[in-house]
Amino acid sequence: MGESLSIVIPAFNAARELRLCLEALTVDQDSLREIIVVDDASTDNTRAVAQEFNVTLVSSGERRGPAFARNLGAKAATGDVLVFLDADVVVHRETVARIRQSFAADPALDALIGSYDSSPRSQDFLSQYRNLMHHHVHQQGAQEASTFWSGCGAIRRSVFLEHNGFDEAFGRPAIEDIELGYRLAHAGRKIVLDRTIQVTHLKRWTFFGLVKADICDRGIPWTELILRDRCMPNDLNIQLSQRVSVALVFILIGLSGFTALKWGGYFLAPLFAIVLMLLARWWAEFSEPHHPGIALAVLLGVMSWIVFEARMTSFTPALSRKVVASDSTLSASLFTGSTR
Repeated sequence: MGESLSIVIPAFNAARELRLCLEALTVDQDSLREIIVVDDASTDNTRAVAQEFNVTLVSSGERRGPAFARNLGAKAATGDVLVFLDADVVVHRETVARIRQSFAADPALDALIGSYDSSPRSQDFLSQYRNLMHHHVHQQGAQEASTFWSGCGAIRRSVFLEHNGFDEAFGRPAIEDIELGYRLAHAGRKIVLDRTIQVTHLKRWTFFGLVKADICDRGIPWTELILRDRCMPNDLNIQLSQRVSVALVFILIGLSGFTALKWGGYFLAPLFAIVLMLLARWWAEFSEPHHPGIALAVLLGVMSWIVFEARMTSFTPALSRKVVASDSTLSASLFTGSTR
């Protein structure tokens, strides 16, 4: 009979992607113990889509993030092996069978991770670049892995529960899977990267989404994790080249601050614009889901105030330049005694 598999899929506002994900799984559903979809308080028709399929639907009750959602699905699972999939991936026809065979053939295997394939669904340049880069990283990774990947990763349920699953302190998509992999590796657990186990990524990347993911969701949490564990493994998305990229981002921010202090605020204008726009998007999406317009207006107002106060006239509209000029003329007239 072999190992029984439980698929766990966290989903938040992922109706379109989830449908494609579940359609692919139904091809081989007979060999699965169950498919569990955890709805993380979606506001679209994600729940309705899940109910169209033969799945177990679990609700988080409120937005708690994918780490909490996966843990909730794992608690409801009854299979020997938990297979975590993102809602925006499509398994290949042989994906599930390969996972089952791997665990059946190696009783010492504790966890297994796969790879994105070389045919991402979104055809725009940025999505192709990002998804193919992920594919390349996974294909070049060491077979004996020291991390975990929840996009397509499997772990024995007993091992997962013994190590307390994902860290729910990560309230949004971040590095909760990498952090779990750290703990598994430190405990001497066997994690294998199988490059032949592949899924198709459906995500369409945007420029701001890419920057936010690299800095807020990856770079900063990675740095904290490395400082916490005092360990820098050279594996998958935490390879040396990736850590160098993160370091360069911090250096760029530091240099921007230094040049602003030494030569004036002009050097900070592009940095403030990028950072505040990212914060606006994050706040609108996660902190103020019912009033995104207010969040955007507040942050854009703050950005305008910073630009005006710094007299960054080359970055402000013509009207602002006239206001600054009028202000300077008035000040000069007060000092010279002119009242015209």
